[in-house]
Amino acid sequence: MGAMLLLGMSAARWRRPQDIHNLEEWGVGGRAFGNWTTWFLLGGSMYSAYTFVAVPALTYGVGAMGFFAVPFATITTPLSFIFTTRAWSVAHRHGFVTPAEFTAARFGSRGLGAAVALTGIAATMPYIAVQLSALQAVLQTVGMAGEWPLLAAVTVVALCTFRSGLRAPALLSIAKDVLLGWVVVAALLIVAMNGGWSEAFRKAGQHFATTPSPGDGLLLGGSAGQSAYLTLIIGSALSIFVYPHALTTMLAAKDRSTVQRNAAALPIYCLVLGLMALLGFFALSQGVRPVGRDLNTVIPQLFHNLFPAWSSGIALAAFGIAALIPAAVMSIAAANAFTRSIYRAYLRPAAGPAEEARVSRWSSLVVKVGAVFCILLLNPQFSVDLQLIGGVIILQTIPAGFLGLLTGWFHRMALLAGLAGGLGVGLVLLYRIPQPGPGGQAHFGGSITTVAGWPVYVGIVALVVNLAIVVLGTLLLRAARVPAGRDSTRPDDYDADADDPMVKRLENLLDGLPSSPAGVHAAPRYIRQNTRSS
Repeated sequence: MGAMLLLGMSAARWRRPQDIHNLEEWGVGGRAFGNWTTWFLLGGSMYSAYTFVAVPALTYGVGAMGFFAVPFATITTPLSFIFTTRAWSVAHRHGFVTPAEFTAARFGSRGLGAAVALTGIAATMPYIAVQLSALQAVLQTVGMAGEWPLLAAVTVVALCTFRSGLRAPALLSIAKDVLLGWVVVAALLIVAMNGGWSEAFRKAGQHFATTPSPGDGLLLGGSAGQSAYLTLIIGSALSIFVYPHALTTMLAAKDRSTVQRNAAALPIYCLVLGLMALLGFFALSQGVRPVGRDLNTVIPQLFHNLFPAWSSGIALAAFGIAALIPAAVMSIAAANAFTRSIYRAYLRPAAGPAEEARVSRWSSLVVKVGAVFCILLLNPQFSVDLQLIGGVIILQTIPAGFLGLLTGWFHRMALLAGLAGGLGVGLVLLYRIPQPGPGGQAHFGGSITTVAGWPVYVGIVALVVNLAIVVLGTLLLRAARVPAGRDSTRPDDYDADADDPMVKRLENLLDGLPSSPAGVHAAPRYIRQNTRSS
């Protein structure tokens, strides 16, 4: 972990541009990452400690329901291929670095952009909390108890991102995937040496048969369990695209083909996700017990108990890095959203590139502190619940951010009303959900509510309310001839590529293209041509 910290700190010097003190370089890596760098960064930020720690903890605790992460991740591949490519193009043409900037331009509303930015920041904090909880679990497994490991985790993430920006997680992602390759091979070996998968399923089934909960087991448990499972899949698959960090990783790519190739290759990571989910059953079969009541420690404990010391050390380091990288990317993305859609839009319209980068650096620290408070205040039974709570919040930006890539028909005032209505319904429902089991907290205890007797993910209920308000509101506002905002994008913006005539492409890219001649300082990767009026 110390070596990873040094690597992250040194990332600022990795193919250093002429000036890293601007948001284009610090926040999106100069939009210059090639195929391999984008691949590792995407895997590092999207397949995180949620994959390697939180999902196996869920299958360990409730069984089959924890596998919702596998089909949800599979569904994201075709959606990403279509929608992320369009988002990259319009952001490339206009110089956007956040989804909130796009929504403000698409619907001609600075207020809508600010609302989407604040919603994204609020949703990102619980997601970062998942990563920090996993890193804390790794430290607890090796005997570092108490709350101070959580503070140490925050400090490590902060040091890397503050100095190096997006280059730090990009470089660390390469090291992480090398280590995780060993973890996957070692996991397969240890399962084969301890009875195989059939034995793991048999013993896990025996365990769930003795538990008092009717909702756990190797199967979903009837149509009620299936409705919760299905809505979790749909809600999670939609929400992943509108998180600020999801777009940040793709905006760092150098062209559309890089985005498409990486989207097409995402199912490779889905295979690893399925394997890690199965390890929850294997841990049950081996009698692994968590440290205290923290189920996040189950998989670290599995490796700690069954592997040789040196191999366990590699695995735990890999889990720690898998938590550090996405937390870094998420905090950078949330900070960018604040800087562009709040600070520059309302507080300092004349802020220059260096000031933007400085504000984003400090804002990223505030976001990490907010994630710590999410852990301390919500205290969920499963850390996955933190991500699902964040999903309820971020899903309410679907009409503006996700559907906005297809149509500009919605009225800006209806979008604001729908966002407020969806957030209100979602938060009220979350507040009313108690934590299952004796001694559980009375509020924010999960993300599944009941509608007409059917268990349903809260995020889907809130999104349906949101969409109904948006559609009806748009029809009424257009009938009343209330002026809509001016769409600053054009149809051809959504197909623009790196050779787009509106943007001048220069040398000194990070991957795959020649660098500048010796002794010649390259200019920043993109320079906006003054071909449009302000």
